Amino acid sequence: MSDTGNEMHRWATDLFPINRSITGDGVRETLEYLGELLPGLEVHSAPTGTKAFDWEIPKEWRIRSAKLIGPDGRTVADFAVSNLHVLGYSIPVDQELSLEELDAHLYSLPDQPDAIPYVTSYYKPRWGFCLPHNVRQNLPSGLYHAKIDSELFDGEMNFGEVVIHGESDKEVFLSTYVCHPSMANNELSGPVVTTAIAKWLMEQEKLRYTYRIAFIPETIGALLYLSQNLAPLKARTFAGYNITCVGDERRYSYLPSRNGATLSDNVAKHVLNHRVGEGAYDIYSWLDRGSDERQYCAPGVDLPIASIMRSKYGTYPEYHTSLDDLTLVTPDGLAGAFEALRDAITIIERNHALIATVLGEPQMGKRNLYPDIAIKREKNEARLLLDVLSYCDGRSLLETADALGMYALDLVPVIDQLNKAGLVRLTDDASTPMHDV
Repeated sequence: MSDTGNEMHRWATDLFPINRSITGDGVRETLEYLGELLPGLEVHSAPTGTKAFDWEIPKEWRIRSAKLIGPDGRTVADFAVSNLHVLGYSIPVDQELSLEELDAHLYSLPDQPDAIPYVTSYYKPRWGFCLPHNVRQNLPSGLYHAKIDSELFDGEMNFGEVVIHGESDKEVFLSTYVCHPSMANNELSGPVVTTAIAKWLMEQEKLRYTYRIAFIPETIGALLYLSQNLAPLKARTFAGYNITCVGDERRYSYLPSRNGATLSDNVAKHVLNHRVGEGAYDIYSWLDRGSDERQYCAPGVDLPIASIMRSKYGTYPEYHTSLDDLTLVTPDGLAGAFEALRDAITIIERNHALIATVLGEPQMGKRNLYPDIAIKREKNEARLLLDVLSYCDGRSLLETADALGMYALDLVPVIDQLNKAGLVRLTDDASTPMHDV
């Protein structure tokens, strides 16, 4: 269990009780917490009614309390106990209803009778309570008192952004969302792993590329962000990842960009093939999309955004329920996802195009790169240098690693050795693969 994993789990534990939605105090409180961890995180706002392509920012939602009281005076559902007990964006209500009248405002999952479902109605006025199905089935007849102290008003939607500058203005774009209430893998794993990645990037002495990192409400936040930044994003972004569902210890998952063959895609598959093993992780298609990659890869936007996940949203039984808690998300699960994304970013950083500087096979002995006597181990090390050189015709680090069947990060010290010896020149970058991988 890594220190980074424990630290991320502590952040998730702190953030778990906060009631988040696509607008409101919970988003601001979450961004304030992340801002304490990330110097330079800027919080932006857009008022209700702001256009975001075909959408517009809805009214802000604020909820103070909510209770459903049964005929016997017992509490059936209480927002203070679980913020999932209330239909997200519920309008205010204070009335008595029969069980038959109440039924249209109740939500449960017959297939998961012990779970509280996560249900929302952002764009159509509704109110409701969510409760375990086994509780719902045993509700007695009689009058129920439903009270939701909430309001919808002209306010704002908030999102966070941090830009970590490198030597180049070419950008890697990372996005995660901060709009779900108390769920651990589907919500908090993304922000805490993204925060850890951002902190790691800030600690690097030198970065080749600039990193633009967004903490946004899902869907409407991505649409707003794109509508405000589309031209520079299209001009500068050459790689990136949507970071969500990265906290459990189950199988890894890969979901491609719509293009399917971007640098982000190739690096993601390379990392998972070597860290996990070919066939040991789940590969989805673009048709399985469901998070903000829908917006980032939409026609006319066409950003190269892929996803490296643990259990993909919508595929694990705890998804969008109260069972998606801090026992499902673990320090080891978070650490594994962090390390996979860190490796992917490191490969992108080091993905130079490689050019051999000597025609024909170089004389390795005079550069102290070849043993004077035949020792099998040393001959193999020397052979690796020559094998790498044989592909240094403008191919990238990633392409060379794939051609040799090696992990790109294991080749980095070999490339550095050849570069130091003057046998390989590292060109500006290889953000677009030159050869089929």
